[in-house]
Amino acid sequence: MSATKPLMISAGVALAAVTLGLLSWQATAPGEAAAPTGSTAAPAAPADEGLLALARRDAGDRLAQGRADAPVVMIEYADFKCGYCGKFARDTEPALVDKYVKDGTLRIEWRNYPIFGADSEAAAKAAWAAGQQGRFWQFHAAAYAEGSKEKGFGDARLAELAQQAGVPDAARFARDMKSPAAEAALHKDQEEAYKIGVSSTPSFLVNGQPIAGAQPPAAFEHAIETAKARAAGAGTAPGKNGQGRNGQGS
Repeated sequence: MSATKPLMISAGVALAAVTLGLLSWQATAPGEAAAPTGSTAAPAAPADEGLLALARRDAGDRLAQGRADAPVVMIEYADFKCGYCGKFARDTEPALVDKYVKDGTLRIEWRNYPIFGADSEAAAKAAWAAGQQGRFWQFHAAAYAEGSKEKGFGDARLAELAQQAGVPDAARFARDMKSPAAEAALHKDQEEAYKIGVSSTPSFLVNGQPIAGAQPPAAFEHAIETAKARAAGAGTAPGKNGQGRNGQGS
């Protein structure tokens, strides 16, 4: 996989990609030691429209949670072998869900962005397969549990994680994670990340504003509150593809 393939992108998106790249020193990059996370909040400048438009807002998206018409969308580009992605998943994300997803303010959209090799790609496809049976977030929690990534992501381990996640049909799960549809979904997420210059994980967009790394909770809260205020001030209806509360349109 190469993160440097030539792609035609708008000048605005390219500028935002540079911003994201400048922040990514705080994130986990393949083959590099992770730097300590700081307290950098989202940039104060208005979000780039090209990045803002990356929110899919698909009520049928099984790798998303929160209302499709939520005023704020946080896109997360992450890898199941990334230690700082796991830190965010365990230490920060649950509180954001409780505070902002449950009250309809925030929608979280996951993007599989495996950058640590074959095991990363296998885990990404397995997570997608779990999502086809409505168990993505349960698989996500199992895969990011303390000590989980150290056990690897071979086929037997992925089947074990699916069982822990409560995936009901193990045979379907095994077929789905090896399917062309899983490969296509992974490729779609990767292409999106390539286009905006994501070079490390975890990386986030909060209504188009980049945040790089497993920042402290206050950084995400600031970004969400700022985005919410801007959305209210703009007075625009954010929903594009339905009004469902989560990735299954319920």
